[in-house]
Amino acid sequence: MPNIKSAKKALRQTNRRRTRNLKRQKTIKDTVRNFKKLVDAGKVEEAKNFLPKVYKALDKVAKTGFIKKNKANRLKSRLTKKLGK
Repeated sequence: MPNIKSAKKALRQTNRRRTRNLKRQKTIKDTVRNFKKLVDAGKVEEAKNFLPKVYKALDKVAKTGFIKKNKANRLKSRLTKKLGK
């Protein structure tokens, strides 16, 4: 455990950021996983309706800097491609 006041504050900040990042990571993985399940099950219409939600989630985490913008674009491209097949 830290003894110095600034170290205690840094620990609090780190814990806050970690929980926030874990939540973001979980939402991305869940939305992408749900989309892939819909596509694999052959529910194309539902997947098309779900695609904007996936885009929104990816854009939101890219905007906050959790993932880079190009990675978000790459994921969106691959998911759209998967829907088209």
